Amino acid sequence: MILNRGDYDAVVVGAGPNGLAAAITLRRKFKSVLLLEARETIGGGVRSAELTLPNFIHDTCSAVHPLAVFSPFFRQLELHRYGLCWIQPEIPLAHPFEDGTAFFLHRSLEVTGDALGSDGKAYKDLLKPFVDNHERLFSDILTPLHFPRNPFLMGLFAMRALHSVKNLVEKKFRSARTRAFFCGLAAHAMIPLENAGTAAFAIVLATLAHAVGWPIIKGGSQNLADALADHFRDNGGEIVTGKTIFSLDDLPKAHYYFFDVTPRQLLNITGLGLSGNYRRRLGRFRYGPGVFKVDWALNRPIPWKAEICRKAGTVHLGNSFEEIGASIRHANMGKIFSSPYVVLAQQTLFDPSRAPEGKHTAWAYCHVPHGSAADVTKLIENKIEQYAPGFREIILAKSSMSPVAMELYNPNYVGGDINGGLQDLFQLYTRPVFSVFPYRTSVKNIYICSSSTPPGGGVHGLCGYYAARGLSG
Repeated sequence: MILNRGDYDAVVVGAGPNGLAAAITLRRKFKSVLLLEARETIGGGVRSAELTLPNFIHDTCSAVHPLAVFSPFFRQLELHRYGLCWIQPEIPLAHPFEDGTAFFLHRSLEVTGDALGSDGKAYKDLLKPFVDNHERLFSDILTPLHFPRNPFLMGLFAMRALHSVKNLVEKKFRSARTRAFFCGLAAHAMIPLENAGTAAFAIVLATLAHAVGWPIIKGGSQNLADALADHFRDNGGEIVTGKTIFSLDDLPKAHYYFFDVTPRQLLNITGLGLSGNYRRRLGRFRYGPGVFKVDWALNRPIPWKAEICRKAGTVHLGNSFEEIGASIRHANMGKIFSSPYVVLAQQTLFDPSRAPEGKHTAWAYCHVPHGSAADVTKLIENKIEQYAPGFREIILAKSSMSPVAMELYNPNYVGGDINGGLQDLFQLYTRPVFSVFPYRTSVKNIYICSSSTPPGGGVHGLCGYYAARGLSG
């Protein structure tokens, strides 16, 4: 319970990356800032736990962090002083095929392009302007709606990124395998690959891989949340866990309130005094498909047919563009696809501290219908077995989470939507409502700062940072 200690300057509800970022930013402005978390542990989407067997550390939600390592907000905090350590796999991404071959994304744009054979030049020509100018590119992409600081670069990005990824790969690449490889990147958006703007997600993720890598966090993703919390406390902030907020009456008095929650949750908190018009606008906010996630404790590394996969931090499983597209399309239509596109991470290949000596972990998810309670563990394991025969034989234990379980664990994952809301072209920068300053609600001292606000999903803390930085009054 919260002790009655008088008014706070600001109270933040929700201790995920965005809530922590908002709290740290507000503490720079005010003397007394309180951060509240419903669960007993902080972290939101960046938690780790022994989900399977003792001494096997699994990332409960997010696992690979290109946006976090790049985040201009996180970088200014010098979180290494709080023990945060990034680990860069030798190969950020591998994309195997059933015949035992694989394409891969190397930190070097040149090496990656050369490995793509006849499509290498097209790949390098597509990405080189963005890799060479990634700081300027992301300074515009990861900022709320504004006139671009780098209009020529953003104009070039728009010319390529506003396409559907289907259209882009058919235009740029001759090989069906290159098309599958590139579409696997775009599929992280969880929206149909025929939709306008899906090319942007592939370009952004590939650019990040070449520019800053796709790192994991030594010891588990929880260490990012813990480093942020230590920074906040060291600078005078206060954190209280185990406190669920149902009403404004559950909160101490404060001059400002910031909610790291999605629109649906904000609407369910009583007593906020939100206007009828604002509530209707929030009620139109759209959520996307869910994810079904599985963690495994393994007796040894995954026995991939393609050797390069044994050097990759992340592996995408989808044998063709058509198969990946069908998997995403089915999830958006409320159906489960029999051969789902799978995103897999194998952290212990690069961080042996997460498992007993000689043992390993693996983490994977696929896209499924919003709010689904179906168990698709077998489908995911069947998929992995196609590319790594003998995978089932090395499983010591497993832990599965459906979209329903994901939301129970982290209420911001409404229906299992890990992006805090559908990130299609319209809603990406009009989240949660169209506004010059989208973090402000209809009540002058109440703000929303979750991934349901710009710049959207991903572990970067920028939703909370921009919400707090733009505080009026």
